[in-house]
Amino acid sequence: MADLAVQIGALWIVPVAAVIAILLALYFRGIVFKADPGNEAMVTVQGYIKEGANAFMRRQYKVLAMTVGVLAVLIAIVYAVQTGHDRVTWYGMTFAYLFGSISSGLAGYIGLLVGVNANSPTANAAQKGLPQAFNIAYFGGAVMGLLVSGFGIFGIWLLFIITSDPIIILGYSFGASTIALFMKAGGGIFTKTADVGADLVGKIEYTLPEDDARNPAAIADNVGDNVGDIAGMGADLLDSYIASLIAAMLLGYSIINASGYTMTDALTFASFPPVISMAGLFASIGGIFIVKSKVSDNPGKALNLGTLLSTVFYIGISALFTVFLTLQSGLAASMTATLWKNWLSGVLGVLAGLAIGVTTDYFTDDSKYPTQATAASAQKGHPLVILTGFSYGLYSIAPPTIGIIIAMAVSWKLDGVYAIANSSVGMLAIICTIVTNDAFGPITDNSRGLAEQGKLDESVIAICDKLDSAGNTSKAVTKGFAIGAAALTVLALMYSYSEEAVVLMNTDIEFNLLAADVMIGALFGAVAPSVYSAVLILAVDKNAGKMVDEIRRQFTENPGILDDKIRAKPDYARCVDIATSGALKELIVPIVLAIGMPILIGILFGVRAVGSFLASSIVVGLVFSLLMGNAGGTWDNAKKYVEEGHFGGKGSLAHAAAVTGDTVGDPFKDTAGPSINTLICVLGLTSSMFLPLFVTIRDGLGLFAL
Repeated sequence: MADLAVQIGALWIVPVAAVIAILLALYFRGIVFKADPGNEAMVTVQGYIKEGANAFMRRQYKVLAMTVGVLAVLIAIVYAVQTGHDRVTWYGMTFAYLFGSISSGLAGYIGLLVGVNANSPTANAAQKGLPQAFNIAYFGGAVMGLLVSGFGIFGIWLLFIITSDPIIILGYSFGASTIALFMKAGGGIFTKTADVGADLVGKIEYTLPEDDARNPAAIADNVGDNVGDIAGMGADLLDSYIASLIAAMLLGYSIINASGYTMTDALTFASFPPVISMAGLFASIGGIFIVKSKVSDNPGKALNLGTLLSTVFYIGISALFTVFLTLQSGLAASMTATLWKNWLSGVLGVLAGLAIGVTTDYFTDDSKYPTQATAASAQKGHPLVILTGFSYGLYSIAPPTIGIIIAMAVSWKLDGVYAIANSSVGMLAIICTIVTNDAFGPITDNSRGLAEQGKLDESVIAICDKLDSAGNTSKAVTKGFAIGAAALTVLALMYSYSEEAVVLMNTDIEFNLLAADVMIGALFGAVAPSVYSAVLILAVDKNAGKMVDEIRRQFTENPGILDDKIRAKPDYARCVDIATSGALKELIVPIVLAIGMPILIGILFGVRAVGSFLASSIVVGLVFSLLMGNAGGTWDNAKKYVEEGHFGGKGSLAHAAAVTGDTVGDPFKDTAGPSINTLICVLGLTSSMFLPLFVTIRDGLGLFAL
């Protein structure tokens, strides 16, 4: 520890930045908790939301604890018997895995609690004006963004400074991925079960306003926004963030070490990704404070400004950190030039992320042509709104993919696979800003419901609607960032997987598609994202059907719920329980698929099959996730555009068709789409974690040895 600290003094930037992030998160938490939550009705409803969120998280964490325990034992066994190298002990890797699981779970839970408590104060602050409401929601989101950055980078720094070998962080990253898989997929199933059920019965059958307190699923819908888009998306991005760093650190360490350079040089290149990431954290913090002072009457513009400023700040601060790292590590001139090439790759990565954000904004913002065209098509019926939104979703795949291709191609020319890995690090360097903008979405969504349920003035509800629309777009942009970063990250993980396989097997490895095992792996990789998406969407379909039956039952058996004079209280708890039990039950297949598939392929068909499996899953996963995320966002905001009074407004044929589009898009954009980037990260990390097992089976050829 002392040697590494002396050799790479720039690493001490990391814990300083992490502590600052966590302290700022606590500061913003205090602002949110001290804000006025509003009238009695709003406080009561927020209490129901908090109770439902806590109930879901408690039950999910119990299942998580058992899963993590089983995987920890499996990891301990694999690393106790592996014979490929002696760099990792079984207890070291197991501890790292548990540490990553706990860090991810803690960040998600704290962020969720703050998000839930920001809902009512945001609605209440809207009575004073849009800027006041924006700041409460933005600070609530910033808590999650700062915690994801702080917890994620601190764990990486601690393990690296203790062991001086980035391979141990693989366990930390796998632990975070396990939590992310549960929280994103589980939260996504929960939230869309409630949302789809509430819309189909409440809006279509009974023409109730959105988030009407008479709808038995209203509270479950509000709970779902928090568990899916705050805790779930936060854990998902933490997973991608850590995975991008570990891939770059592993490649930097192994490539430089294998090239005959000194250990100090290898450690410097392994240290470069976390040091550069801290530039993004400082840039995001600066962006948060500037956005707070710049918001006026356009929340979407303010959020985009924050992303743009964070990007610009990152480029400048990361250059300064690179200068510091090169000066204090004593690198030779040629190695210094290589480090600067990787800095440029990081800049390309964050610019590619910005391009993804701009593209997503264009295809999902209700002030832009695609969303308005989708809304217009709703006048002609339900099928056309589906076809139009789906088509624009297909169009939206091309621009971000081209951006990723450019970043990859230029990075490869600069410094090969290590530069590609640092491109993904750059894309997620401003993760604090990305998560802040994402968490802003569900907070404003819930605040709109609480304003409705608290019977606030229509002008206040209109402000909350404006914030909600900006939040929908910011969530879509966040998903675009996460998808692009996951693609680059898993590509880097695939390269680090092949590098480690060469070390363990002591022979070169070629992934030739003419070889049967490689082609088999590639075909399995194409199947994984599609089957995974189908499982999640069908889970929402099945559970939403149960929710529809329950809402109808309550309206039929207790008509006083809809009677304005009686106003009987719906059974909110029953709807929350349906969403909770359904989500946890349906998680079994996705978890087995994500973790079991690469292990099974590795055992049966060997090391090369797993490598091609990863490559194929990246390509297909990128297409699926961009399509579903953007199409879903387009349908959602098309519905809101109609509800604002266009094309007949609420209650019209166009509105009914737009609601259909929204309900189709819900599991697309909030369940299956964003869960795919978690899936491909888990596939990559599982493959790397269990590589020592694969190489022991018939010299890495698998049981079939094709």
